[in-house]
Amino acid sequence: MSENASTTSTTSTMSATEDREARHARLSERYLPDELLHRFRERAAVTDRENGFCDDDLAELRERGYLELFVPEEYGGPGLTLPDVSRLQQRLATAAPATALAVNMHLMCTGVVHAMFARGDRSLGRVFEEAKAGEIFAFGISEPSNDWVLQGSATRAEPDGAGGYRLTGVKIFTSLSPVWTRLIVHGLDESDPEQPTLVFGFLERDGGGVTVSERWDVLGMRASHSRATALDRAPMPADRVARRIPAGDHPDLLTFAIASNFQLLVASVYTGLARRALDVAADGLRQRRSARRDTSLAEVPEHRTRLADAHLEFLAVPAQLDAVTRDLDELIDHGAGWPLHLVSTRINAGNAARRCAETALICCGGAGFDGEHEASRLYRDAAAGIFHPPGVDAARPMFAAALLND
Repeated sequence: MSENASTTSTTSTMSATEDREARHARLSERYLPDELLHRFRERAAVTDRENGFCDDDLAELRERGYLELFVPEEYGGPGLTLPDVSRLQQRLATAAPATALAVNMHLMCTGVVHAMFARGDRSLGRVFEEAKAGEIFAFGISEPSNDWVLQGSATRAEPDGAGGYRLTGVKIFTSLSPVWTRLIVHGLDESDPEQPTLVFGFLERDGGGVTVSERWDVLGMRASHSRATALDRAPMPADRVARRIPAGDHPDLLTFAIASNFQLLVASVYTGLARRALDVAADGLRQRRSARRDTSLAEVPEHRTRLADAHLEFLAVPAQLDAVTRDLDELIDHGAGWPLHLVSTRINAGNAARRCAETALICCGGAGFDGEHEASRLYRDAAAGIFHPPGVDAARPMFAAALLND
């Protein structure tokens, strides 16, 4: 490559990066300006202490059109990309991680349809119409002891004789429990024992057969109110059925879109949490002093090293997240390698959040151990990252098999 060609290529790359950053700055100002984040951060302490739901945050986000981010222009929305939404969710999580995690589940549902539209499947356009009309979607896939996740279900799906189903089972960690109006769920239809079928579709909250648990007293991410949801022959009419897929490992665009949006948007929340924890850690060191050395702890080498190590490890996480979200949005074909990219992104973000939150707790000292200190809340919120599927133990065989050709 000639020197001129190399210079042109470098300049073009720099311009593209600058364009992305300028776009992010515009979107941040439009949807999550600084004064809004300040209010969210103040509320986060209150909702955590009182085990409240993020009602006020949600109301302000709805007013700004935040729940419509993925809705295409043809449906009256802004039609943002997955990288756009990921960066916004990271920003939101720096102020209110539990709010970001709750809103994530609505955005995940609309993001699924966004990904399917991009790949030529427009069968779920109704989701965009309903999101634009103000319906709130939630994610009802996780179940007790179901480590098949998307490839199996403990929920029974009984054919209703008219092309629809009645679902009976329990869904756990259903974020937005107080307010969702639409729930994406799956269940197992065993009416033909030789060919059990997974059924995916949507339930309406006022359709009957749905009971939301009143219990929610957890360690962190308290404002998400991700309570359990019991289904007792809850109706899924024929026009709400999204897919019928053979049980087991049978690739499908819907399940790919669910898995990819879930992993990457959850990763976005923990990436934002980690970034905020680093700022809290730095502030903690600046505010504390060493009597023995008569200086701020921010000047003590051991403390600077601890902060530096956490920052060094963190920087790889947003870079990976940005790359993988762009690949998904630009239809890059990673083939069988997609699960590796998706799951590693989410696990790395969760690990970074816990590492950075622990660093913040140490840097803030005894004051940070107080239950109302932000460092304490971030530490507890970061712990929720352990529970998103698949966990590290479940994921390791996949990563080993990719290298050992098992």
